Amino acid sequence: MNTLINVARYHLVDRLQYLVLPVGVTFFAFGVNLAIFSLIPDKPEDNYSGGLFTLFVFMLVCGAMSMTKSLPFGLALGVSRRSYYLGTVLLVAGLSALYAAGITVFQAIEEATGGWGLGLNYFRVPWLLDGPWYLTLLTSFVFLTLMFLYGMWYGLIYRRASVLGVVLFSAAQVLVLLGLGLVLTWTDSWSKLGTFFGTLTVGGLTGALAILVCVAGAGGFATMRRVTV
Repeated sequence: MNTLINVARYHLVDRLQYLVLPVGVTFFAFGVNLAIFSLIPDKPEDNYSGGLFTLFVFMLVCGAMSMTKSLPFGLALGVSRRSYYLGTVLLVAGLSALYAAGITVFQAIEEATGGWGLGLNYFRVPWLLDGPWYLTLLTSFVFLTLMFLYGMWYGLIYRRASVLGVVLFSAAQVLVLLGLGLVLTWTDSWSKLGTFFGTLTVGGLTGALAILVCVAGAGGFATMRRVTV
């Protein structure tokens, strides 16, 4: 366990990447949204900006960089691939919990102030982060973890097979989605899929995201065992 904690601390040497930039970019986007919405004369009742997704995208980038920029030196220090991966996952859990708590707190402030006095919903996202505070906390934690682990998987693919591997990995995912689309078309099931998503609750969505977390985590771990540095 001490080794995993040391790996997490190793990553946090770069506080700019893991702490300063994610928070800074999120609040910069928040400030831009406040400025724009303050200039809109006639505002609709539900103003959802979607700017919060900058944080989730940044988590994806951080995950990829943790397996590309930081991996060679980490392994050179004598850390095993398994310990490096699990230690990074420990970092993921800590960062996701921290940022999820922040989203939950600011969402409560946003609701109490009537959307910062402008009717702006920045920390509340329709369907995804639009439930009670405890579901916001849980869903944001799971989604942030998913984005980081997915980025880690991409970073490991790049480390294993360079740009060609990333392209093939992306193409394989597109082909899977295309195949699912064809199956839905041939079986005339698009309406059933729409009904399913229409009845899916926030809790159900969180469960689906948790399954994807397990898939991304397992896929990344399997790839990590074959990475050459």
